[in-house]
Amino acid sequence: MPTPISRRTVLVSGAAAVGASALLGAPAASATGAAATTSTTGHGQRGTLVTPVAEVLDGGEQVTSLVLSSSALGRVERSSLTAATFAVHVTATNPLTGQVAYEQDRVVTGAAWTRRGEIDLGLEHGFGVNGAGTLQYMGAFGRNVLLELDHTVTQVEPLRARGGGQVVLDAFRQGRLSDPEVDAFTYHATASGLNYRLFSPDRRHERKGGRRGVALVVWLHGGGEGGLRTGGYDYYDNEATLRANRGALGFATPEAQDLFGGAYVLAPQATSAWMQDGDGFAPMVLEAIEEVAAAHRIDASRVHVVGCSNGGYMSLKMVAEYAGTFATSTPICCGIGPRDGSGGYFISDDELAAMTTPTWLVASADDTTLDAEDNTVYAHERIDGSILSLYENVTWDGNTYPGHWSWIYVARNDPRHGRKHIWEWMAKTRR
Repeated sequence: MPTPISRRTVLVSGAAAVGASALLGAPAASATGAAATTSTTGHGQRGTLVTPVAEVLDGGEQVTSLVLSSSALGRVERSSLTAATFAVHVTATNPLTGQVAYEQDRVVTGAAWTRRGEIDLGLEHGFGVNGAGTLQYMGAFGRNVLLELDHTVTQVEPLRARGGGQVVLDAFRQGRLSDPEVDAFTYHATASGLNYRLFSPDRRHERKGGRRGVALVVWLHGGGEGGLRTGGYDYYDNEATLRANRGALGFATPEAQDLFGGAYVLAPQATSAWMQDGDGFAPMVLEAIEEVAAAHRIDASRVHVVGCSNGGYMSLKMVAEYAGTFATSTPICCGIGPRDGSGGYFISDDELAAMTTPTWLVASADDTTLDAEDNTVYAHERIDGSILSLYENVTWDGNTYPGHWSWIYVARNDPRHGRKHIWEWMAKTRR
């Protein structure tokens, strides 16, 4: 993003806003603008729907394409569409402050026809690409906020109509953000008001679970993905937990689902940050687990807790409080608090030593947010039989990320011990 954002640069989703079109270089038309008088248009057909399509990358969610839908496209000679036919401009606004987080042109990398006869405009995206992210990290509060995205589409070259003439799209209106992986998680809240999202396995995997049911993976987010209810804000959106990173999404992929033989994925959202009130949040997380287990066929011997950063602390906290509940625990770049107990959160040496839940800790040695030696390695040395994956840095697909982002490795099933990768270890371990 053009605006500097500390710690996490691109993190949660865009809201609907109205776009506009310019007719082959003419002044932009509003969402209710009249049809062009010199060409065939979508006038009278509710205009052109613009759907932003996003994907959660290793660095957070980004808008990767725009899909244009209009009845007028049925008259277009398809070979006339090129990457230069449309231009895209985006304005992203923080809904809490009303300030523009970024505004810029997007690079259109390609244009193609979908099976439904829509236009799919590919947009440049990837780690370090400006103007693509759907989240803004508010450093003063340590929270990620879902941005309001306004995409303006301009048709700069004509589309040929079958049989002669031109087709110019007008009256663009933006629809809701679409992210198929994120949208597969349904919205819920516990009786006590804790938000959570839930992925349900397909029927094929559920049937394989038989009477015992299938596994449940509990993903506990980092500090930036909680709610913000200070500073005059009341922001608790049930969104950032899935859009900031692939932590929860990884377990919903076909690869993970096949390894687990099907698994529900539960992603609760703290009203603030887990570390701010571990004692208070622990029973709330347990309540979410129990509600899901009561409503679905869950194998009680295959409940796994995984968390990163704040959530790494919370995964240890859940095991310390409810030792008999979990089949495995995977704390990633976790915090355990100062050893003298002077911090706002604390997992004691006695609690670590008492843990019998199979535990696999993951961190990067260059973590400058939660020092790996003081937290992850320290915990590993005190949890009997625990496994440790300590990376030198966080590098994936040729990109080097901040050292704190070691959750990327777990989301990609990279940690390995002996012949088993971490997902396989989880899937085969029962309480």
